[in-house]
Parts: sequence; structure tokens; C-alpha cells
Amino acid sequence: MTAQATAPPQTLSLWLPQDVALQVTPEQFAAIAAANRDLKLERTAAGELIVNPPTGGESGKRNLSITGQLYVWFEAHESLGEAFDSSTGFELPNGANRSPDAAWIRQDRWEALTPEQQAGFVPLCPDFVVELRSKTDALKPLQAKMQEYIDDGAQLGWLIDPQTRRVEIYRPGQGVEILEHPGTLSGESVLPGFTLSLQRIWT
Repeated sequence: MTAQATAPPQTLSLWLPQDVALQVTPEQFAAIAAANRDLKLERTAAGELIVNPPTGGESGKRNLSITGQLYVWFEAHESLGEAFDSSTGFELPNGANRSPDAAWIRQDRWEALTPEQQAGFVPLCPDFVVELRSKTDALKPLQAKMQEYIDDGAQLGWLIDPQTRRVEIYRPGQGVEILEHPGTLSGESVLPGFTLSLQRIWT
């Protein structure tokens, strides 16, 4: 007697209004993220699931410019730390799961992690983070996310807004510095020698 083949489960699409928050545990978030690798998923410290669809062409080329320039600097300064693109998930000390558009971690902090921790959601806040605002992003949630990074240990953060050609710079223990249409940004003492050109970001 042969066993009957079990039909694969049917996949259904679920649309959630923006004002409806879906709560998930860290374990559920990890499972959802593993099953939806084409989506940029985040989880707030309160457990709310945030689903970010793939970026459009304009944001995609701007992200490439940022991560490309960061990578060139990283290649020349490998001993200082590790750089990451927007597909990397970080589990912050406050319990949130975040994926900044670009990030960098000091080498001693990276090497203190186990191989398993390095392979999964990185269980720390990056030293440096970049968030690039797209046309569909509301500003206040991005500003709150930047402050969250700083509160959780980031030493330098850039919120880059191509719509207004404005950059907000976040540092621990300081007020937010706002730059109007800057041509470049400095990595300061956090990323010594790194200068980001914004020419391709503003065009």
C-alpha cells in the first residue's frame, strides 16, 4: 500500500492596511524573513512587523552609489572593521530588528561575535549607519529610527533625503546637525578618511 502524496500548502497573499500593526516574536520574525528573502523586513522593539517592498530605480541607484563608495573605502581600510549593505539584518540591544541601507562595524566588535552570530541577524547595533529616504518613506519614522540607532550604540548616522537635498547627521550626546544640499559627507573619526560624494544622490 503506497502512501498518498501530500499536497504542498497553498500560498495566499495578505494585504495589511498601514494602520494595522502585526505583532511577531523574534523567532517568528526570523522564520518570516527566511521565507521572504526578496523583501526588506524589519521589526520594532515592540514587536511590530514592518514590510518594505523592493526599492524603485531611483532609490536603487542611489543605494548603489552609497554602498559602492563605502566599499571602496572599506577595501583600503579592511583592518578597521566590516561594511554591510541593505540586505543585512541587525538585532539591536532594544530588541528591534533593523536593516539600514548601509552600515559598518568596528573590527574588534565584529570579531567578538561567534561564527553563528556573524552568520545570522547580527546581534548588535552598527557603529555607523545610513538611511536613504525614498519617495514613499515618511520622514518622522526614519528620524525615530535614526535616534534608535544612536540610543542603541551607533556612533554616527546619516539620514539622507534626496527630496529636499538635506542630510541629518546623528551623533551620541549631541543634537541633530542638518546640512542643506551638501556636496560631500565626512566619516569623521568613526570612519577615518571616508568621504561620501553626494553628486549621484542629488541627481
